[in-house]
Amino acid sequence: MTISDIVTDPFLQSVLSTSTLTRQQCIQLFDLASSHPISSDQQPSHSTQLEITKNQKLLYSYLAQLRGLNRDAILGVRHTKSVTAEARQEVDRLHLQLQNLYYEQRHLRGEIAACESYDHKYQSLPLISTEVFLQQRPEHAQDSEHDLMIARINHEHAEREALEQERQGLLKKKQGLIAENMKRKEDLKALDADLERFIDAAKPIQKTFEKEY
Repeated sequence: MTISDIVTDPFLQSVLSTSTLTRQQCIQLFDLASSHPISSDQQPSHSTQLEITKNQKLLYSYLAQLRGLNRDAILGVRHTKSVTAEARQEVDRLHLQLQNLYYEQRHLRGEIAACESYDHKYQSLPLISTEVFLQQRPEHAQDSEHDLMIARINHEHAEREALEQERQGLLKKKQGLIAENMKRKEDLKALDADLERFIDAAKPIQKTFEKEY
């Protein structure tokens, strides 16, 4: 497996390609200088100097490309770090939001469980049975369990209101009868007093009739 098989990123491949060309150019320049040794008393030929200068310029060009690629790589790393940091912050935010949703879900499930297990007052109401209610109100036969319970409670409420009104009416009637009885008692009491006075007034007459002549 070659390095080109390992490195698949286009930018890194361009770096490897330029690096290879730069290395080859260095070797070529070194071989050129080695094949034309320069001594203190002998200057290289004009053609050799031109060849060396040409290869140096080409090497400088490759080095400039490598510096540019290095600068681009540094900027790319900075950008990647910035993007990664932003993505990490977004992931942290979403994770925190998810945790809050879990907590809220747990809280709501607890509230639902508490409501389901709550001992509601309506469960202890002395309602008539469902069968009897449906016989009286068949229009609720297709109602859901919840709606049927509401209808039964409303029916019980209406029945109790009617009974309360009847009780109030009977109570008023009772109070009227009590008042009438009290009035009759007062009349009888007054009548007794009148009779006592009448008897007392009639005693002299009675004594007169009792005399013997």
